Amino acid sequence: MTRLALFGAGRIGQVHARNLMTMPDMKLVAIADPVASPAREDLLMRSQARLDDAESIFSDPDIDAYLIASPTDTHASLLRRAAGTGKPVFCEKPISLDFRQVVDVAEAFSRTNTRIMLGFQRRYDPDFMQVREEIRSGRSGKVQHIVMHTRDPSPPPVSYVKSSGGLFRDQAIHDFDMTRYLLGEEITSVFATGNCLIAPEIGEAGDIDTAMMTLRSESGSLVQMINARYAAFGYDQRLEAVCAERVFYVANHPAHHLVSADARGFTSSGPMSDFIARFAQAYRAEMEAFRDMIVQGRPPLATLCDGVEAQRLAEAAALSLQTGRPVDVASVR
Repeated sequence: MTRLALFGAGRIGQVHARNLMTMPDMKLVAIADPVASPAREDLLMRSQARLDDAESIFSDPDIDAYLIASPTDTHASLLRRAAGTGKPVFCEKPISLDFRQVVDVAEAFSRTNTRIMLGFQRRYDPDFMQVREEIRSGRSGKVQHIVMHTRDPSPPPVSYVKSSGGLFRDQAIHDFDMTRYLLGEEITSVFATGNCLIAPEIGEAGDIDTAMMTLRSESGSLVQMINARYAAFGYDQRLEAVCAERVFYVANHPAHHLVSADARGFTSSGPMSDFIARFAQAYRAEMEAFRDMIVQGRPPLATLCDGVEAQRLAEAAALSLQTGRPVDVASVR
């Protein structure tokens, strides 16, 4: 039986905990979250885990692995503590809002044998995995360009915006990671433009709510990323990969497949309500991969290096937005 400790009982922590609790060889024994909430109390009750703090958790020899789903500004310090234990750890993205800390954490892990997995759940989505397999097989020829759309169903609260690190580090980082995952090579340049077109309060908080980015890979493939904090029809997550011989599409997943018709025409379902519903299967597979990393030592699809490089692209986009110019990714150190 693997005994786990969870840091953070918020929305994403709840998702991971529920998935782990369905696995008979995984047991959640401790939860660290200083913010009292009905969600935290419900999770404590259902898991029968104890409410604890970081100091006690890291000094407990009976805990086998750590799952970090707490606010981003706590990730770096928790990861440094976890690295010193040698026990497997899963951490949600991003590693830190300060890129210097991101690199420092990566260096700390490089000096240990601690296994770590980063929370890029799209890598475990069957649709994206199939597109990657087709691209990497070479059967369809060189990738000419990729277009990705990511739009939320509604803008986040301003309180979240202020602590999230901004659109690039919070939302678009999944798309940055997906470019590397699909292409199997690094991105060399990023050009970003953006504005606040949806929620004025987001602009007042110092962020943007709408962005478009153009990326160039080592081999010259182009990627267009479109990100926004709102789509009128719900959660929008689509992909188009144009190769020399074939084109691959990943469409929005409908909430249901019922189609109704009358004299006015046909009506079908809108997309799933949010990213948690859309990627429910991927989140489950992600925790199964975490279990496999703990029990079998199987390498995860998303490593600490992937977290560093995805955030390097986010930092490059932020710098490009600030300067109005393309940014050489290698210069972001």
